[in-house]
Amino acid sequence: MKDWIEHRRGDRELLGWMRPEGDGFVVIDLLGREISGALDWLDAEELLEALGIGYLADRYELQLEDGRWLLVRIVEVSPAGIRVKKDDWGDMTATAVYYEVEFPMPARLRVHEGDAFEVDPFA
Repeated sequence: MKDWIEHRRGDRELLGWMRPEGDGFVVIDLLGREISGALDWLDAEELLEALGIGYLADRYELQLEDGRWLLVRIVEVSPAGIRVKKDDWGDMTATAVYYEVEFPMPARLRVHEGDAFEVDPFA
């Protein structure tokens, strides 16, 4: 990560990084995922701008120690780690359950591909 170059949009919000590779730059999102192969500087910047940060609001799934998958939302992201919260659908009376996962995003955390309105009452 030492050689990663931050890329921020006009309001100074961090969008991700560009990692030098050969004559180009590999785009890395805020979850530490490589998004591209080597691109020239301007194409890498444009890709980060187009990607934005909206994907952080998506639903994700976290594999628990017993192998079950739990629906979660990302609440914090930094190179120090990723913090997720059990998806409680905004229920203010629900007990907030948080999990810490490593950065970059590990295989046990993945984008939820199911129905956006799916509710697991037993999760």
